[in-house]
Amino acid sequence: MAERPRTSIGLQGQEKTDLGATNTLAGTGGAPLPAVRSAELRDYMPGVEAERQLNDWGRSERVEGFLDATLIEFFYRYWFRVEVEGIENVPASGGALLVSNHSGALPPDAPMIGKAIRDEHPRARPLNITVEHFFKGYPGFSMLIPKSGCVAAHPANVQRLLYDEEQLVLVFPEGRKGTEKLYKDRYKLRRFGRGGFVEAAMRAQAPIVPVCVVGAEEAAPIFAQVSFLQRLTGLLYFPITPTFPHGGPLGMLGYLPAKFKIRFLEPIHFDEAGMHEDKALVQTVAHEVRGRIQENLWDMLKKRKTVWFG
Repeated sequence: MAERPRTSIGLQGQEKTDLGATNTLAGTGGAPLPAVRSAELRDYMPGVEAERQLNDWGRSERVEGFLDATLIEFFYRYWFRVEVEGIENVPASGGALLVSNHSGALPPDAPMIGKAIRDEHPRARPLNITVEHFFKGYPGFSMLIPKSGCVAAHPANVQRLLYDEEQLVLVFPEGRKGTEKLYKDRYKLRRFGRGGFVEAAMRAQAPIVPVCVVGAEEAAPIFAQVSFLQRLTGLLYFPITPTFPHGGPLGMLGYLPAKFKIRFLEPIHFDEAGMHEDKALVQTVAHEVRGRIQENLWDMLKKRKTVWFG
């Protein structure tokens, strides 16, 4: 059987131009023009990062590495003190779709899941995090999103990452409904949409790995939503948290030091072609994934002694 084509995200070699080379101009009899030295152009050129590496998705090894070694490392090791269970359930190779619960004003769960796979898995792998399209409307922040390993939550992107490139992809089926959830509704999963994530996994014949996160609800609790201020400011939503809005924009990062626990459940495999065409099966599997995550969340909460120490 012929090997299926895959899309490479490796860096392509680039030809370099020597600015010190002698140029000629047509119509002047081939007379050489004065050489232009790079030193003369330096003040007019944008900053060049020789060590920067980008893939086809705009992911920057330099930016991601800096965030991982500083901000994410601090939160993972010292602030949230993350504990991980079942990391062996994440495949060491091939495409896989990680499906997790979602919460918090500015959710900290995605970077903690990615950090767990990088640091705790026997074979560290990059994690591609799907995000909503509305992030494109925030200057500066929208530029940082792809550099840190996030991609737009579109079926074509998920298909390419899972099937063509055999990557790990993280999705949050609760979407905005999870991040807007009030503290009184913590750990009560919202509806998992129409099961589009299941259809994507079935189409790519990639396993689904359910993920349960405990701690994010208390680290970034939302006590109320103010719709009037949301319309006035143009924000996606205007939450009232322990540090926002009185803490300003940085108040969205004012996480409380809740103890994080992440549990990776056994994968669900889809080895038969065409399974995604059965819509009833897609919905059934979506409900099953949601039920498994909810059941394990209740189990983890039952075993937890305190919010701050686990």
